[in-house]
Order: sequence, then structure tokens, then C-alpha cells
Amino acid sequence: MARPTSLLKILGLSFGLAVTVGNTIGGGILRTPGDIAGWLPQTWAFVGIWLVGALYATLGANALSELGTMLPRSGGQYVFARHAFGEYAGFLVGWIDWISTCASTAIIAMVIGESVASLFGLDASTSKPVAMAIVVALTLLLLRSTRLGDRAQQITTLVKALALTALMIACFAFSGRAHVSAVATAATAATAATAATAAASPAGFVAFLLALQAVIYTYDGWSGPIYFSEELHDPARQIPRSMFYSLASVAAIYVLINVAFVVTLPTRALAGSPLAAGTVANALFGVRGEQFVRVVVIASLPSAVSACILMASRVLYSVSRDGLGPAVATRVNGGGAPMVSLALTGLVSVAFVATKTVTTIVAVAAFFFVADYTLSFAAVFVLRRREPEAARPYRAVGHPWSTGVVLLGSLAFLASAVVADARNSVFALIVVVVSYPVFRFSRPPGVPAPSVS
Repeated sequence: MARPTSLLKILGLSFGLAVTVGNTIGGGILRTPGDIAGWLPQTWAFVGIWLVGALYATLGANALSELGTMLPRSGGQYVFARHAFGEYAGFLVGWIDWISTCASTAIIAMVIGESVASLFGLDASTSKPVAMAIVVALTLLLLRSTRLGDRAQQITTLVKALALTALMIACFAFSGRAHVSAVATAATAATAATAATAAASPAGFVAFLLALQAVIYTYDGWSGPIYFSEELHDPARQIPRSMFYSLASVAAIYVLINVAFVVTLPTRALAGSPLAAGTVANALFGVRGEQFVRVVVIASLPSAVSACILMASRVLYSVSRDGLGPAVATRVNGGGAPMVSLALTGLVSVAFVATKTVTTIVAVAAFFFVADYTLSFAAVFVLRRREPEAARPYRAVGHPWSTGVVLLGSLAFLASAVVADARNSVFALIVVVVSYPVFRFSRPPGVPAPSVS
């Protein structure tokens, strides 16, 4: 049997759902509610902000579904940036997306490693080799074939859903037996902290914006299917369905988890908690609460590692196919997996774990994550005007108003990121300045992009 020379069109809706849910739901939902409770202590606002975040993410999915079905090429937002704004924009978006997703892979793996070390009473230094082993094992599994990667993603995402469901059930089932002393202690500490910082705490609309920003970051990941567009059987139907169905599922999980939290503890007891799930679990199970949360983390995060590896490999493959990266990264094995891109993605992720440079990388990349969405939403306007007759199997509902809302929102988030983290924003600007001569030096002239049917 001849080895394929391109990615195989063998993925379906179930993979789109699994990779989106797996990539979206990470450790944020276990941590972020503590911040939200501090900003929005009213129960209705604490729960309702997750519905507002879901609406915003849905509007974003609405816009990207149009681009994904119009340009059904694997590679994520790199494809849109290159097509709408030229090769330099594609070069910058593609490489930043690949590097930052490798860094995200490392961070998630390190969280799993720390949880494994804590759960089994191992020395803290063992968390790093555990994290590296997780990345290596999943990379080797995904290297076998795209179909096996599909199954692995679906299984790990199912395990994640079951783990989070167990957390929700525990909250609802045992809330009446929550340790009174733990609740009282948490509430007293939270009340004291609130009184001590009341003058400096944001309120009103500012608090709402801070909470919404945190919620939207927690929802981030819904764009997963566009990284695999040309590998889907029917991208025109499966891209929007994958994103919309996944967002509905994620929103349901997020809302139910937060309802479960406030059924167990009042919002004042959650406020300021660095790990809201841990605070709730301690109230439910006492000293065993931390162990319970560690089990949830270990069970739920491998799907995010798998999704990040798969997505990053498609970015490197696509960038390289268009002549903006090493040609060897376009090699595909007999199972349709981009083997060199997968191997390089795993190698760089392991290197991030080993060198602990990942925090700086992600801090700088946060600027570019928001910038990528901004460019993609702007691309909908640009291409509607420039290519009005192009085939659009899915057209963004409510455009230009719906797209305009998320574009303005992305610009606002970009501005807030610059203000909140000026140091890393300067680093990001330096990356942009340095990247252009690198692009000019490395780009071989006259390399056309292959068409994808």
C-alpha cells in the first residue's frame, strides 16, 4: 500500500466534539470560580456570567465557522491569517500558535505531574519526569495513525466528562453533609479578606468585565475543529456542528459545576480561593478532599494534552506545506498522521517541561492568542468584501453585527492584556519586530499553496 502524501479525510463529528471539549475544558474550571466569586458575590451573577461567556464564545464560533468552511485546510487560524492578510501574517500567526500550543501542552502535563506526585506522596521533583512521560506516551500513541488518535481523543475526553460529572454528583449528593467547621472557617476567612480589601476591590461594571474576561479565557479552546478541516469527512457541516454542539456541552458542564459549588458553599466562602474545587472538596470530604481533586485533575487533563499535541502538529504541518517551515514536517505516515510534525511537537513540549521556560512563553503568547482571534474576526469582514462570490457553505448568522461584537470584544481584551501585562506585551512587540527579518530571510520566493478539494 502506498504511503499517503497528505492528511487523510477520515475524521467525523465525534472527533470534532472530542477535540473541542478536550481542548476547552482544562484546569481553569477548577480554579477560576474562586476569582469569579470575589468579583461577583451574588449567586445569580456568579452563575449567570458563565452563560454570558458561552454567548460570546458562540458568536466567535459563528464567525470562525464561516472561515473554516470557506477555507477547509487544516492548520487553524494560520490558514485564515495567511489567506486574508498575506504570508507574513500567516508566518507570524502560525509559528506563534505552534510554539504557544507546545507551551500549553507542557503546562497541562506539569499540572498532571504535580497531581500525581501529591496523590501518591512522591517527592515534588518527580512531577517533571512524570509530565515528560505523559507527553512522550501520548505523542507515541498519536504517531501510530490518525484513526488511533481519533479514538484516543474520544476516550480521554469521555474520561474527563465522567470525572467532572463525579465532582458535580458529589457536590449535589453530599452538600448537606459538608463539614460545618470547614464552611464556617472558609466563610470567616473570606469575610475578613473581603473587609480588608474592600476599598481596593473592583466593583460594578469593572468587576463584571474582569469576571467576563476570566470566563472567556476559561471557554477558550472552542476553535479546535478548524485545525483539522481537511481531515473531516464533511467540513461544511461538521465544523459548525462540532463547535456549536461542543460549546453547548461545555456551557452545560460549566454552569452545572458552578451551581454545584454554590449548593455546597456560599460564594463568600469561595471568593479568592486559588482552587475553588479544592475548597469545595475539603468542605465535603475533609482531609481527603485534596486527594479527590487530584484524582479529578489526573483523569480530566490528559485529553487536553492530547488535543494540544494534535492541534499543534497540524499548524506545523500546514505552515511547512506552504513553504514557511521545514519541508520534512510535511511527511505523513501510512496511518495519515503527520509524523515529523507530531514528533517535533512532542519534543518541543518536553523541552519546555525540562527547561521550565514555559511560563514566560505562555505569558507572551497570551497576547498573541487574543491577537489571532482579532485577526480572524477581521478576516470575515475583509473576505466578505474582497471575495463576495467565494463559496461559503456556512455564512455567519447576523453578520456584520454578530461578528462586529466579537471583533470589538477581542480588541478590548487585547487592550486590557497590554495594560494588565505591559512587560510581556513589550516582549510580544519585540517578537513581532524580530520575526519580520526572519520571515524575509527564510521564505523561499514563489512557493504556491496547494489547493485542497
